[in-house]
Amino acid sequence: MRDKQKLETILAHHGEERGAYHGAVVPPIFQNSLFTFENWESIDAAFDDRMENYIYSRGKNPTVNVVEKKIAKMAGGEKAQLFPSGMAAISASCLHFLEPNDHVIAIKNLYGPASKFLKKYLSKKMNVETTFVSGERIEDFENAIQDNTKLIYLESPSSVVFSLQDINAVAQLAKKRGIKTIIDNTWATPIFQKPLEMGIDLEIHSCSKYFGGHSDLIGGVVIGKEKDLNEIFLNEYEMMGFKTAPMEAWLLMRSLRTLPMRLERHESNALAVANFLETHPKIANVTYPGLPSFPQYELGQKQMSGYGGLLAFQLKTTELAKIKLFFNSLEVFQKGVGWGGHESLVYVPAISYLKELDEEQFTGLGISTSNIRISVGLEHKDDLINDLEECLKLI
Repeated sequence: MRDKQKLETILAHHGEERGAYHGAVVPPIFQNSLFTFENWESIDAAFDDRMENYIYSRGKNPTVNVVEKKIAKMAGGEKAQLFPSGMAAISASCLHFLEPNDHVIAIKNLYGPASKFLKKYLSKKMNVETTFVSGERIEDFENAIQDNTKLIYLESPSSVVFSLQDINAVAQLAKKRGIKTIIDNTWATPIFQKPLEMGIDLEIHSCSKYFGGHSDLIGGVVIGKEKDLNEIFLNEYEMMGFKTAPMEAWLLMRSLRTLPMRLERHESNALAVANFLETHPKIANVTYPGLPSFPQYELGQKQMSGYGGLLAFQLKTTELAKIKLFFNSLEVFQKGVGWGGHESLVYVPAISYLKELDEEQFTGLGISTSNIRISVGLEHKDDLINDLEECLKLI
């Protein structure tokens, strides 16, 4: 009976042991650094099974553990491990699968810091080579495989242009070649896309985005098979000090309870805004996987059950003064780099990408200074559309 529960019910109750919390409807925050034991024998036994015992909160913590159980169940994974940030989750996952002199295949439209970690940090520290591919065709991955390829890193939809990869096809190709796979599934969340069910080894999320949803916490999570997660816990997580604070875990638990309902609003608002922009005479194009005009719309329909609130569009003007005027004049859309919170945000990717990438890499992303990214929040769609419409009149 419980195995057939819907996501809303799972996120509201799964992993909680209210009998142990005196019937409290909300689990407490275990804001303690360590756990004590009755005697020598009990602490000795705990150290023999660190995966199942609470000893020190740099390792396991009850508040954190409740949230991990909810996320694992939601994503269809055997286990989840929370991290203090999305980048901590990304770096730990990559290090788990890689050794010196290995080779990685990653998509080129990757989250900026993740791209930098692969291209610069791992290259310098471990002599790990990364081949960046478009990823829109399975042949892109197949042709890039080398004898020492150990990992394929995906992000679908991808950063900036939201291109898709055929997740199932990539997973099958990787398994045939003995290659591990990781995907950043932050854009879609497990509610709209389940990569683990398609054969991906590890699924990563920035919990700062939709999982948190209120722009008041930073976090990351890795989900996958118990064997991989146990090894990551005992090695990368503990050894590199990737501790998740109980307070942030508790805030995340609060947010997960409303995640399905919030995503419904994000999606409906984003579709309304995208449809408005697509027909506006001052917009060159709109990039949103939920639009039938999106080049990979059919693939999205095949492997996704819904769409988030992050989209992009290109202004027809290339005059920097007009682009800045449009950007600076928006009122409901706040200016900021994040996304996935309750508030609507606007950002110009060129601002940071030109600092992180050289001109050739930036051009290779297929964007320019006239590309605008918006995170459509939970406000009324009419107010969002009116804000955009008024500012477009200025240019």
